[in-house]
Amino acid sequence: MKLAVLFDHFGPYHLARLGAAAGFFRVTGIEFSTLSKDYAWNRCEHGDLKIISMRTSNAAGSDNGINVPFRERLNTTLSQLNPDVVAIPGWSSKEALVALHWCMNRGVPSIMMSESNAHDEPRVEWKEWIKKSIVACSSSALVGGSSHRQYLHCLGMPGSQIALGYDAVDNDFFNRRSINIQETSPGNSTGSFLASARFIEKKNLLRLLEAYKVYRTRGTADGNSSSLWNLTILGDGPLRENLEHQVSELALGSFVSLPGFLQYDELPDYYAKASAFIHASTTEQWGLVVNEAMASGLPVMVSNRCGCANDLVVDGANGFVFDPYDTQSIADCLTLMASLTEAKLAEMGRRSRELIQPWGPERFGEGMKVAVEAAIRVGPKRPSFISRAVVGLLSLR
Repeated sequence: MKLAVLFDHFGPYHLARLGAAAGFFRVTGIEFSTLSKDYAWNRCEHGDLKIISMRTSNAAGSDNGINVPFRERLNTTLSQLNPDVVAIPGWSSKEALVALHWCMNRGVPSIMMSESNAHDEPRVEWKEWIKKSIVACSSSALVGGSSHRQYLHCLGMPGSQIALGYDAVDNDFFNRRSINIQETSPGNSTGSFLASARFIEKKNLLRLLEAYKVYRTRGTADGNSSSLWNLTILGDGPLRENLEHQVSELALGSFVSLPGFLQYDELPDYYAKASAFIHASTTEQWGLVVNEAMASGLPVMVSNRCGCANDLVVDGANGFVFDPYDTQSIADCLTLMASLTEAKLAEMGRRSRELIQPWGPERFGEGMKVAVEAAIRVGPKRPSFISRAVVGLLSLR
């Protein structure tokens, strides 16, 4: 069976998933651009995977509209491939809607890949109506976790047509690399916190720094300044100057490190040398960095606004969940985590590895298999005239 899987860009995460799906189908990956709009990843080797790129840069990315040649190129590519099923990345990009429109016109079942949560942002009735119209044109869906499934069901997708497994990373890569680094490199005498995120507002890094200052102030007042953990924040983005200024204003320059954006194969070194991981986003559809940290054997502290929190964090067993809008709550988590014994931290790290084990690329492949079977069973959707019109008009934006 021929399966076309579409993404904005095939980065390291996506290629591992695509490889897993290739174990079940004749897969062709179609990326809208060779460059990511959000991350400065180096170009990845595709190996034996068949990848077709629609653009050689992201200069004409989805935020800037779609020109006619792109639409024609994507339609022609899909027609030449003649897939039995097409997996489409969500409903927000114009490129995805062009692909969905092609599926409707050609009578090809489509799979909606989604990781949206009901709580991602305030919901507006007319926007939700548009989403329902788009979802009505898809035969089945592949989502990340339980909160994504609930939201898609609210948008009208029957539960029997929703498969799990979208959000997965190469667990073995992070597990093996972190263990190897820990065995060959001496650990730090004191613990350390690690965060990894784009430097944008929703990642909540300014509040994380405020909470970290509270943590250090408490520890110093208790006479434990020598055993306080440092904080490393990986990543880059438009708020870098704001973060650097905050670090200076809070007098944290000796305790906070901002190494910048790292390539995929550079990440395990930081995971392996950290004591615990924190992800403080005020809104996050999933949070794949939490997968990476858990696969690396770290206890995790995760915002309750992250899509992965319900599925990956067992409070008190492999980490803690906190309110990202409450600075004291974040500081409490940092303080509690740093107070644990080495034996307890190691136990929580082992539990993280156990919990994340089923969430590797194989989960994506198996979930895609379930979604394809559901799409074939349901067949090409025959949506109402209004739904067809909504998709058609939005794809022309």
